[in-house]
Amino acid sequence: MKIAIVCYPTFGGSGVVATELGIALAEHGHEIHFITYKQPVRLQLLHNNVHYHEVSVPSYPLFHYQPYELALSSKLVNMAKLHEIEIVHVHYAIPHAYAGYMAKQMLAQEGIFIPMVTTLHGTDITLVGSHPFYKPAVTFSINNSDAVTSVSQSLKDDTLRLFNIKKEIEVVPNFIDTKKYENLYSNCERELIASNNEKIITHISNIRKVKRVDDVIEIFDRIQKELPAKLVIVGDGPEKESLENLCKKKGIDEKVLFVGNSHEVDKILCFSDLFILPSEHESFGLVALEAMVCGVPVISSNAGGLPEVNIHGESGYLSNVGNVDEMAKNALKILVNSDTHQLFKRKAKENAQRFETKLIVPIYEEIYKKSLAKTKLNITSTS
Repeated sequence: MKIAIVCYPTFGGSGVVATELGIALAEHGHEIHFITYKQPVRLQLLHNNVHYHEVSVPSYPLFHYQPYELALSSKLVNMAKLHEIEIVHVHYAIPHAYAGYMAKQMLAQEGIFIPMVTTLHGTDITLVGSHPFYKPAVTFSINNSDAVTSVSQSLKDDTLRLFNIKKEIEVVPNFIDTKKYENLYSNCERELIASNNEKIITHISNIRKVKRVDDVIEIFDRIQKELPAKLVIVGDGPEKESLENLCKKKGIDEKVLFVGNSHEVDKILCFSDLFILPSEHESFGLVALEAMVCGVPVISSNAGGLPEVNIHGESGYLSNVGNVDEMAKNALKILVNSDTHQLFKRKAKENAQRFETKLIVPIYEEIYKKSLAKTKLNITSTS
């Protein structure tokens, strides 16, 4: 199949999953065309079946905000005709499904009928999409997709609760190539971060309020009072400066490392002893899964799809949002005893196997086939 993938090219979970999906599909023999405004951060163009097409948005003084959706839909039309695209897979309802629908209509005017699969990832539904300003467009885009998937049952439930959806939504979880993490490093060089007697706690996010990184610091503060530890915060965002000030106020700034956005997440997880994700909203929790596949136990909130990923008492522990005292106690339960820590590390790795790439990608392939067959049937019945 010739498949166009539309996604955000950033460090966020949706962009990472979309990119990894495209790469996996290319390895299955499909021809993949990424269409976005910048090369995805996880994409290395070293495969014959992978192509990247940049969406450029011309700057016009007339527009206060440049019309990305218009540029994207036009690019989709041009690439679909040029490369004979058979199916479009958009990640995020806003703005990608909306632009995809417009491209479909333009192509249909020329007798070209291409099905569109929409994958819902989270903030396009729970934060942005549910805003009254965007709600009609999100509802329209979902209902006019040929197939709709959600990365967790929790997100599917939220979508059906917030919107008047007529389309069937299939839950297809995020995934990870576990083989990429086997024997990745013979030496993690943890001595660069901490001494032998110190535990390394890690958090990865885009450092927005919804991620509750201040809770991460509160939890870590309680941990470091009981045992020697360092905290590594990966990512960048609007809350970073206030968090640095919080660390100084608590007198733990020398124990907390803000490393910014990193292409070495796997190496950081390699030397991590515990991962903390106390988010207020989390549609799936891809970073928790990445930690688990590296054998890192997870302390998380029970928000959204996290209970579907982090199994309480096995791969880590779940707590109510904001319950930093319980999260800290659970963290210490895992860390203080070496045998307990090793058990949780092993269970975290075992649980990650449920989301192995080879188990999930065929589900998407089947959805593509069904969407193509249905589109061809509709064309035949109307001709």
